[in-house]
Amino acid sequence: MSFSKWIGGALGWSFGGPIGAIIGVAIGSLIDSMSNGTAVFKGDEPYRGGRTRQRPQTQSGDFEVSLLILASVVIKADGKQDQRELDYVRQQFLTMYGKERANHAFKLFKSINKQRISVRPVCLQIRQMMDHASRLQLLHFLFGIAKADGVVTEDEVKQIYTISNYLGISSRDYESIKAMFYSNSDNAYKVLEIDKNVSVDDIKKAYRRMAKKYHPDKVIHLGKEHQKGAEEKFRKVQAAYEQIQKERGF
Repeated sequence: MSFSKWIGGALGWSFGGPIGAIIGVAIGSLIDSMSNGTAVFKGDEPYRGGRTRQRPQTQSGDFEVSLLILASVVIKADGKQDQRELDYVRQQFLTMYGKERANHAFKLFKSINKQRISVRPVCLQIRQMMDHASRLQLLHFLFGIAKADGVVTEDEVKQIYTISNYLGISSRDYESIKAMFYSNSDNAYKVLEIDKNVSVDDIKKAYRRMAKKYHPDKVIHLGKEHQKGAEEKFRKVQAAYEQIQKERGF
């Protein structure tokens, strides 16, 4: 599959709006001979901004491009680009997509990474067009990138928090996903979005609620490749519940 066929067939709503502009610049730097040097793309339903309308189903390619752009933002949040973070992005794409598609994606990522990204309009487009479960999946991936070099810096946390707010993710969901990447006695409760002094019945209810929220079937429309990431979140919920069970003896 050629790069032009991959990019042309992969995207839906993300061809329009600020994301489309970023992708257009990135493709322009990669492809010199498309339409006599000018890459022309038409999205299925371009983003217009400022209007409330029915959210189209997010395609795998829309999620993929959103991920590439936000990954670039997080990697540059602390003012340097650690090779381990870049390797993490490449490895995640290899795991999800296989060698050929991952190579295309990473080629696009490197071109995106050279640009100065305006975070707010990108996130607002994603918020308007992407379902909640998929946005949670984006957030989970971004924390994985930040942790890839062994430590999540304060600048990276601030950037991810800003992205989370723009994406319309609640503070409880943000803290739940963040807690999956830290190890201390309170994090199991944060993963389940509960206080440490709640009753056993409330813990069980919280587990059922979070297991439903993070169930891999929530992102089945993104394809099997993205269900793997969702399965990781689901396992974290199970591990948190089992840890609390052990601590509380029920």
